[in-house]
Amino acid sequence: MNTTSNRKRRISAVAILGLAASVAATGTGLAATTPPSTVHATTATAAAAPTRSFQGVLPAPTGPYAAGEDVIHLTDASRPDPWVPSSGPRQLTVTMVYPAVPGTGTPAPYMTLGEAAGIVQRRKLPASSGVTPESLSSVTTHAFDGARPQMGKYPLVVLSPAFENPRMTLTSLATDLASHGYVVALVGHTYEDSGETLANGQTSPCAICDYPAWLDFDSVASGRALDASFVIDQLTHGNTAWRLAHLIDKHEIGMAGHSIGGAAAAATMIADPRVRAGVNMDGTFHPDPMPGQITRPFLMLGKTANTDWEHPWAALGGYKKWLTVTGADHFSFSDLELLQGQAGFPTPPLSPDRGIAITREYVTAFFDQTLKGTHSPLLDGPSPDNPEVLFQH
Repeated sequence: MNTTSNRKRRISAVAILGLAASVAATGTGLAATTPPSTVHATTATAAAAPTRSFQGVLPAPTGPYAAGEDVIHLTDASRPDPWVPSSGPRQLTVTMVYPAVPGTGTPAPYMTLGEAAGIVQRRKLPASSGVTPESLSSVTTHAFDGARPQMGKYPLVVLSPAFENPRMTLTSLATDLASHGYVVALVGHTYEDSGETLANGQTSPCAICDYPAWLDFDSVASGRALDASFVIDQLTHGNTAWRLAHLIDKHEIGMAGHSIGGAAAAATMIADPRVRAGVNMDGTFHPDPMPGQITRPFLMLGKTANTDWEHPWAALGGYKKWLTVTGADHFSFSDLELLQGQAGFPTPPLSPDRGIAITREYVTAFFDQTLKGTHSPLLDGPSPDNPEVLFQH
């Protein structure tokens, strides 16, 4: 295992543009939010239009703490990389977000320039859109490098992003959880997205994004479960992987994921009893859990009532909630929709700000109840403050 700190320039929002078209081809069963023809037309229009200006800003955390951030690099010497075995042992880049003292630290990067360049290249974004590595480097994250940690022990929440999406696309959720008293591990699944900058400074390309027709998404989910369990191992055995590992309450661990990351949360719960609660944000399960495999709390949060979720819902044996969000699309549960709107691209009926606010509020309430033992009335039924959120069961 090796550990380094990564303090390069911030970048993001690029993953938002054109993502809908690519997800439709991943085999996950998740519909694109915009038909490919519309995406192509939008891109062509952007190319013909005058260059826009872009300034991305993520929403500030809502809790009492600031969000500190460290980037660590881990190497699992026990297994080769599943997608590029010739690269050697599995390497992971993980962003740690933690409860911090307000007013300490310096603004943290969103992505490295290499990660940003990977997204721009993969999405073929026209310069006229204004979404360039240079403009994206100014995205405001509300996370702070080197911030002084709050004293105490906090539950650990592991986050896994959607297929082709780098880990930073869940930064809004991570910073908000940290502000409410959680340590968060944002896991970058190497070779499964547009690029993760590794310990040697090189940014890995996506090795599997162009082959969804033959890709076994059950294997993707199970591989991510191995990644998650390895990260948990490293963070709960001493302080060698991360300098602030003493902040983690190793007996209170949860996991949440978006799309295939949600499937990975379920797969991790099946394989690793240390994960006490899980959240699937708009992801098809790979595979469906069988009765008795998940008897710990689980939240399903999605855009519409999904018939693919009926069997998993019936199989879940513990405390469980199935919520849908009216007007949302697949990317309403990550940073992507918000940044897309700020870049001048179309957004779904549900405003991006509401999508992020709802995601943060319900995921935090779920972990408060299941990891901290703090009852949240928000989970008891419909709320007049959140009329978009429907309880399916």
